[in-house]
Amino acid sequence: MNGLLGLLGWLIGGAIVGWVASIITGRNAQQGLLGNIVAGIVGAFVGGALYGALTGNGFSFEWSIGSFLVALVGAVIVLFLWNLLTRGRA
Repeated sequence: MNGLLGLLGWLIGGAIVGWVASIITGRNAQQGLLGNIVAGIVGAFVGGALYGALTGNGFSFEWSIGSFLVALVGAVIVLFLWNLLTRGRA
């Protein structure tokens, strides 16, 4: 049961982080719930990796305001790069 709740937490957290990042980057109208979840989860890994590289700390899977902000920064970076790659495509 604990694993299922953890997965559900990742999906909900990813959706929230991805949604906020999509609003910041102006992609909210182009992507749906699944896009927000993917952007949030990938962004959390990117943000966590960058944070770990800069501070020397490893990954932390705990929920906190700090981890939310790290995930949000990562998701904004991911969506910014995605915008650069898909610019001009339908």
